[in-house]
Amino acid sequence: MKIRILSAADVNAALSMRDAIQVMRTAFGQFSAGKAVVPLRSGLHTEKGVTLLMPAYLQESRDLAIKIVSVYGKNPEIGLPTVTAIVTVLDPDTGMPVAFMDGQSLTALRTGAAGGLAADLLSRKDARRVVLFGAGVQGRSQLRAAMTVRPVEKVFVVDHNQGRAKDLAGEIRTWPRAPEVTVPSSIRDAVHAADIVLAATTSTTPIFDGNDLEPGAHVTGVGAFTPDMQEIDENTVRRARVIVDSREACLAEAGDIIKSRAHIDAELGDIVNGQSPGRQNQEEITFFKSVGLAAQDAAAASAVLAGAEIKGLGTVAEMA
Repeated sequence: MKIRILSAADVNAALSMRDAIQVMRTAFGQFSAGKAVVPLRSGLHTEKGVTLLMPAYLQESRDLAIKIVSVYGKNPEIGLPTVTAIVTVLDPDTGMPVAFMDGQSLTALRTGAAGGLAADLLSRKDARRVVLFGAGVQGRSQLRAAMTVRPVEKVFVVDHNQGRAKDLAGEIRTWPRAPEVTVPSSIRDAVHAADIVLAATTSTTPIFDGNDLEPGAHVTGVGAFTPDMQEIDENTVRRARVIVDSREACLAEAGDIIKSRAHIDAELGDIVNGQSPGRQNQEEITFFKSVGLAAQDAAAASAVLAGAEIKGLGTVAEMA
């Protein structure tokens, strides 16, 4: 039995953001059409942390994978990250494992691609100005995805750590076709100017006032993933048409949705499948909330493996 082992660098080299967005289109479509088997996430607790198992199978594309995520709060004391993840891809015909890959890079890629798909379906075609909240890995991925689908010319970077915001701004200036980048002195002015707002923070309280959004703005929120966390305020939710990755998951896990008693208009997959419209007019404010689905991991992992096989990436191990 041969298994391909893929590092974070291999994952990023195997699948472009543009292709990942198309993979997410397929994944969300299958999920909302009831053609994805996604069991409830299960957790195994030890004395020092928790390990989460997230399997999924997409029936049309036949993507089968399991993501394993461990969260151990004291790991930094011994030089290890708090959160680690690995994804195992299985052959849908035999159940045999065919690949192991870095799960953190895959998660960043597929979550960014989901935001890119939402921006493609929900933001104005002429959206050029982006406010990014969160200067971490996920913020970078969200911005790259938005730049993939829209002609972004100006980016405002906001982070509670000014140094991190300035560092990311400097990095963005080195990207191909780099937009103008600033670290704004006024969050209100930046949001007021934004066509797209990207929120990828760990904040437990709202990070901007939704009353500052201009008509036609699009907001993506990916950072608040528990009922107690709330990146996006009630003003935004009240003014916006709310789209989610999963109704069930967001109503159970997303504080942005729960705390604001949001009316969910549709799942992103409903729009992909033509069951609900995308952006309806130039004045509409839209809000996409994502807590992440195992179906995304399975689809992205299969696509990464296919790309890695074509490009000869990773290490192939013979398992006796």
